[in-house]
Amino acid sequence: MSGAEGNGFGRRRFLAVGGGLAALAVTGCGSNTGRASSGSSSGGKPTLSQWYHQYGEPGTQQAVQKYAKEYPDATVTVQWSPGDYDKKTASALLTDGGPDVFEYGNGPSIDMIKGGQVVDLSDLLGDAKSDFTPSLISRLTYQGKLYGIPQVTDMQLLVYRKSVLSAAGVQPPQTVDELLAAAKKLTTDKMKGLFVGNDGGVGILGGPALWSAGLDYLKDDNTFGFDDPAAVESLRKLRELFTSKSLLLGAPTDWSDPSAFTQGLTAMQFTGLWTFPQIQKALGDDFGVLPWPKLNATTGAPSVPVGAYASSVSAKSKNVDAAKKFVKWLWVDQTDKQLDWAQSYGFHIPARKSLIDKADKLKSGPAADAAKFVNENGHAQTPLLWTPKSGTAYSDALNRIIKSGSDPATEIKAVKAVVEAELKRIAG
Repeated sequence: MSGAEGNGFGRRRFLAVGGGLAALAVTGCGSNTGRASSGSSSGGKPTLSQWYHQYGEPGTQQAVQKYAKEYPDATVTVQWSPGDYDKKTASALLTDGGPDVFEYGNGPSIDMIKGGQVVDLSDLLGDAKSDFTPSLISRLTYQGKLYGIPQVTDMQLLVYRKSVLSAAGVQPPQTVDELLAAAKKLTTDKMKGLFVGNDGGVGILGGPALWSAGLDYLKDDNTFGFDDPAAVESLRKLRELFTSKSLLLGAPTDWSDPSAFTQGLTAMQFTGLWTFPQIQKALGDDFGVLPWPKLNATTGAPSVPVGAYASSVSAKSKNVDAAKKFVKWLWVDQTDKQLDWAQSYGFHIPARKSLIDKADKLKSGPAADAAKFVNENGHAQTPLLWTPKSGTAYSDALNRIIKSGSDPATEIKAVKAVVEAELKRIAG
């Protein structure tokens, strides 16, 4: 990763809001709206407008333009948009000047779906459905209908220095208590044991804290998911970690950049898959990877947050069938392009299991472990019905619990009230 992507944002910024906020904040785009045409091109083929946010990796814009040009059944015009992409796209979908096909971080929002702004894509996957990362397909589905096709997968995970753990006699932690103990043992006057962001994990550990306790943001029936003693214990552990003096705080770069890890400021770091090229360049094979551990020997499971930009079709498109056909061609049928998109521009995991086996970068070492975590331990970063308002309530609660020692049980009750009101609004 380089250029704009070097800070860990750019292409995968939406993963940065996984802890509390709903997965809304991609790197953003926006620019002139308006389709090239809503009819047919001079050759008699339909003309489609396809929108992408501005990716940070070199070569990405040329790649999507090449893919579009190679499509035989329509003339596809790519709009590559810097700026506030989410806001611009959400506004454009309400007009006749928006895209036919567009990408969105973790798929369209529940308000887009409920508002009839995007079309059902359930018929596009066919036999390929079981090949896609299950947690992503679930995240993009509402009431049995699929509203986006995953383009590529990104994830967060723990990285650790093998040599440092070995020298300290520390085994890679398998429970949260082992993680806390390891962080303390690995802390010296020059190195902290663990880095989870300069906010102490407020921004990225909201999901893992619930999954490690065997819980989730919402239950399967879309009711509040963590009014539970195990959640209280798990969130209390984050406070314990914050006050343990083994957590790196005030680092020059945040969790999404591997510099704190590669420069020896921390022995372990929760970060993104996109950092692997920089870590490998700095440390060679002196690092391993883990999912966020389960709470204890009898509770919960290890987990990794996963997210994906997904391709969707606007209900206002004057060529809905042609737009759906193009999405199927690019993101279901053209597996060579899907593999190119995942592997040639930065470090990412294909959204399909069969392509993971073909991805050279994922065949050995920590990268192979990471790819395995996606399908064995992966959780969609936030559920579809977890709205921005719910996310803000949880993020604010995490901030008070972790930094101020507020009582988790009390905070959870307050979050529950906000979330239940939001769920009622959505159902209404």
